[in-house]
Amino acid sequence: MDLGVAIKENIFESLNQYVFETMNVISASAAAVLIIQNDIIVNEWYCGYHDNTENSRKIDERSQFNIGSIRKTYLGLAISLALFEGRIKSLNDFVSDYLDDLDEEIITGTTIRHLLTHTHGLYSPSRRMFPAGTDWKYNNAGVNLLIRIVQKAFGRPLAAVIEEKVLAPYGLSETGWRKENRENLVWVNETYAGEQGGEANLFVSTRELGLWGYLHLTKGYFQGKQILPESIFEEVVKIITPTTLDETLPRNGFFWWVQDRSRNMSELGGQLPKGSFQSLGIFGNAVLVIPEFNAVAVRMLNQTERNPAGYDYLRDIQTFGNIVSKCILSQKN
Repeated sequence: MDLGVAIKENIFESLNQYVFETMNVISASAAAVLIIQNDIIVNEWYCGYHDNTENSRKIDERSQFNIGSIRKTYLGLAISLALFEGRIKSLNDFVSDYLDDLDEEIITGTTIRHLLTHTHGLYSPSRRMFPAGTDWKYNNAGVNLLIRIVQKAFGRPLAAVIEEKVLAPYGLSETGWRKENRENLVWVNETYAGEQGGEANLFVSTRELGLWGYLHLTKGYFQGKQILPESIFEEVVKIITPTTLDETLPRNGFFWWVQDRSRNMSELGGQLPKGSFQSLGIFGNAVLVIPEFNAVAVRMLNQTERNPAGYDYLRDIQTFGNIVSKCILSQKN
């Protein structure tokens, strides 16, 4: 990451401490926090080891964490690229326009918009929970269909699209789908069949996940260059949830959770300004972008056990965002 560094230790001490406490509560062995504000890294903190085995490697800036469901935001950008290049015509296109081997009776009425916003109602391609656009349910059924749509639209796998269109042009070398363990990976004892983008095995260093958020903050502008068009990044963080959806349910962009107002089911803390957006992964990792503060916050963890009694992951991630907001605002007082 080629950004200036000006660490403000006292300002973000409470944030680092909160993540340290969360690491212990969920029995993770590793944690990291990164804050970028006004194009400068103002907080960078690492703690723990890659795993609990003897002689495990200490966490540092080269450690790459499995970011779990945050991978969906990379898929979201690929869909935005496909729309920009005309490979996909519209968010309102039916899934059946692109995939012709699905059960028409089950998939009918389901659009790309529904897949991106968890409003598709599919439990699987052969089983439906509710009519598309009438409710919200977080699962991977829509993700898997979009991965197939990207493959068909570009003629190559998701991982290849992201590498060619994003990682290589922006110089991101510590981001990628990994099938086998390596020294710098914070491995979570899982097995993966491939590294083409079809599984939840996207590993990213703390700094490069920060840069991923930063590229969305700057709309693709980096090191004096507009490498990808602004509109590709603008589209993915607009609320595209069907307007008919119940007001109590979350609002999403292209898989990003987007703050319009405080909602109980949202990952976003109520103290975060309107327009903030975030993604959270199963192992506890998160990337939060706060345009009003010109800031990006990253939290890395490697939770591998079930949530302990009394731990509320939604309250935890909301608290993380609220503390980030409080720390940044404290500089103005």
